[in-house]
Amino acid sequence: MAYPTVVMDYAVKRKLRSIDPSWSTPQLLDALLLSLKGEGPALSTTDIAATEVDSRVALVVTTSGSTGNPKSVLLSKQSLLASTRATHKYLKATSGQRWSLLLPTNHIAGLNVLLRSIELGTTPVTVDSHADYTAIVPTQLHRALNGDTKLFNHLKGCTAVLVGGGPLDKELKHQAVVAGINVIATYGMTETCGGLIYDGQTLDGVQVAIHDGRIALKAPQIALGYLDSELPTEDGWFITNDLGQIVDGQVEVLGRVDDQIISGGEKISISAIESFLQHEFKSTEIVAFSKPDKEWGETLCIATTADLELSLLQSKLKEKFGAHASPKQLYKIAAIPYLGIGKPDRKKLANDHA
Repeated sequence: MAYPTVVMDYAVKRKLRSIDPSWSTPQLLDALLLSLKGEGPALSTTDIAATEVDSRVALVVTTSGSTGNPKSVLLSKQSLLASTRATHKYLKATSGQRWSLLLPTNHIAGLNVLLRSIELGTTPVTVDSHADYTAIVPTQLHRALNGDTKLFNHLKGCTAVLVGGGPLDKELKHQAVVAGINVIATYGMTETCGGLIYDGQTLDGVQVAIHDGRIALKAPQIALGYLDSELPTEDGWFITNDLGQIVDGQVEVLGRVDDQIISGGEKISISAIESFLQHEFKSTEIVAFSKPDKEWGETLCIATTADLELSLLQSKLKEKFGAHASPKQLYKIAAIPYLGIGKPDRKKLANDHA
C-alpha cells in the first residue's frame, strides 16, 4: 500500500502557531489535543516564516540538523496516531498507564510521549515518579548505569524503556538488561514520527527494504513531506539516509550515508568510528567529527572527556578499519556539546577547534 509522501498545494489551509517554550506540560497537551482534533491551529516546534499549512498537517517538527541543515517536517494527525497506536500495540499498553517525559518537547521523541499520554488518558510524569513506560537516548542510559541513581531506579521501575535518537551500543544494552532495565532499541526519525522499528522488528503496518544499501520504508507513519520540498522516494518507498541490511528478518542499521567523510581519497564513516571507540572504551563521552583540511580534504578528529592517548586511538582504529581511519587530532574537552535530543553537536566541535 502506498502512503502520501508529498504535501500538495491544497486550497484548504489551517493556521500554524509556534509552541510557546513557557507553556506547561498540561498547556502543551491541551494544544496538541486541539491540533489533532482540528479545533486549534497546527503547531510548530520552532519559529518559522509560514503562518499557514495544508489542512492535513497537525505538527511541523524541525529536525536537529545534526548531519545537515535542519528541515521542517510536516506530520499529519493520521501519521501521528498510527505511530502512537503501533507503539502501544507492541508494548501491550493499556488505558490508564503512564509515560514519563525525560526528553525535550521540541523534538519528535518528546512530543511522542505527550501524544502517547493523550492516547492512554494520562498525564506524563517526571523522573521523580513511577512510570510504566519512558523514552530516552543512549547518553541517558549510559548515565543511569554510571552514577545517576535516581534515573537508574526510575528506568528499572518501568515496564519498558525505549532507547532511540542514535545508535545503541550492544554492550551498553546488555549491561542495562543485566541490571534489570527492560531496554528496547528503537529506530526511526522525525520523518517517520519517531521509532517504527523496535529491536530490529518492524511495528504493525510497517514495511522495510534495502535500496542500494539504504533503508527504505513504507508505513502510515511517514510524513507528508517537508515545508519546502518533497520526501526522497522511489516507487512509493521513503528512502532514508541510513545504510542498513536485513539479516534473518532483523533490520540492522550500519551508519549514515551523510556522515561519511573523504580524507585523502578514502571514505571514513564517522558513526562507525565513534561506535567502535565508545564500545572499546565503554564510554559515550567519545565523539568523532571532521574538519576541512588543505592536505587531506577532510581530517578525522576525536573529542573526549576521558584520559586517552592519540597514539592508542590511532593504533586501535588502524587495526580495525585500516590506516586511512587513523585520526589526526585528539581534543580533551571538559564536556561533550549535545543537541537537544542528546546527539553530539559535531558542527560545534568542528567550529570550536577550527
